[in-house]
Amino acid sequence: MNPSHLLLGAVAVLGLACQSKPASAAADAATSGTAPVARIGTQVITAEELDKSIRSQLNELGQQAYDLRKQALDNMISKQLVEAKAKESKQPLDEFLAAMIARVPEPAEEECRALYERAKASGQVQSGYDQVKSQIVDFLKQQKAQQLVQKYVEDLKAQSKVEILLPPYLPPKMDVAATGPSRGPDGAPVTIVEFSDFQCPYCARAEPTVKDLMALEKYKGKIKLVYRDLPLPMHPLAPKAGEAAHCAGDQGKYWEMHDKLFAASPKLEVTDLKAYARELQLDGGRFDKCLESGEKAKVVAEHAKAGDELGVHGTPAFFVNGRLISGAAKLEAFTALIDAELASVAKK
Repeated sequence: MNPSHLLLGAVAVLGLACQSKPASAAADAATSGTAPVARIGTQVITAEELDKSIRSQLNELGQQAYDLRKQALDNMISKQLVEAKAKESKQPLDEFLAAMIARVPEPAEEECRALYERAKASGQVQSGYDQVKSQIVDFLKQQKAQQLVQKYVEDLKAQSKVEILLPPYLPPKMDVAATGPSRGPDGAPVTIVEFSDFQCPYCARAEPTVKDLMALEKYKGKIKLVYRDLPLPMHPLAPKAGEAAHCAGDQGKYWEMHDKLFAASPKLEVTDLKAYARELQLDGGRFDKCLESGEKAKVVAEHAKAGDELGVHGTPAFFVNGRLISGAAKLEAFTALIDAELASVAKK
C-alpha cells in the first residue's frame, strides 16, 4: 500500500469533477468568422459555419479544460497542506502518511464475509471464501486508508486559510429563445432554458438539482426556468410524453404532469400517460382527444428544432442566460454561473 498513491487518490476524490481528457488545442486555434475553411467548387464553408455545427461540443471541451485545471489546483492545494504538516512533524511525506495509515484497524470478520457474499452474488468471484480472504482484507484496509486520508485532507482545508482565486468557467453566450412552459417571474435577471427528454435517465437525475436550485432563498425572484422538449432518437416514448405534458398544460397542469412523467419514467406508454392524467384529475376525455390527435406534436418538434439549431446533441442541456451547462451537473455548477451572471447584471 503506497502512502503517496493514497494521498493522490484522496485528492482526486475531493475534486469537483471526474477526470477528463484535456481539450484539444486545435479548438482554440480554429479560424473564426467568415474566413473560408473549405471550398467545394464555388461553394464555400466558413469557419463560423463549421463552429456552429459543433458548438455544443466545443463548449464541452472548454468546460473539460476548466474542470481539469480546477481539479489540478485542488490537487496542488491538498498536497501542499499535507506536505506542510509532514514538515512540522519532521518526517518525510511517505513516513508521515504511513504512520497515519498504520492506525487503520483490521476489518472485522463480518465485514469481510459480507463483501464476499456481495461479490459472489454479483458473479465477481467464484472461489471459496478462504481462498480470497486475504485479498478481501487488503481491499478493505486500502479502502479505509483512502477514507482516512481523504477525511484528513478535508479537515486540513477547513482549518487552513485557502482562498480560491480561479474564476468560474464562463461558456460563451448563445442566443437562446426562452419559449415554452416556465416557472419564475418574467422579469428575472437570470433565465435558464432547459432542453430535456422525459425518457432520458440523466434528465430525471437532474430534476432534484433543478428543484433545489429554484428553491434557494437567495435566488428568490431572480430565476426564470423555461422547459423545452428535446426527445432523442433512442427514446421513442419521449415525443408522446412531451405532448402529454403540453396537453395537461391546456388544463393548467403542465408542471404537475412534467413532474409525474419524470417520476414515472420510463413507464411512458400512451396507456400510462392517460392514467397519469386521471391521477392528476384532468378532464380525461379532453386529455385523450388532445393526445390522440397529435395536436401538440408540432410544439414538441419546434422545441427539438431549436435545440438542434443550437447544436445540442445530448440531454439535459441548460442555458443560463445563454451560457451552456451540459448534463446532470451538480448544484454548484449552476450557482457559480448564476452568481457570475447576477454580478454582471449588478455592474450595469
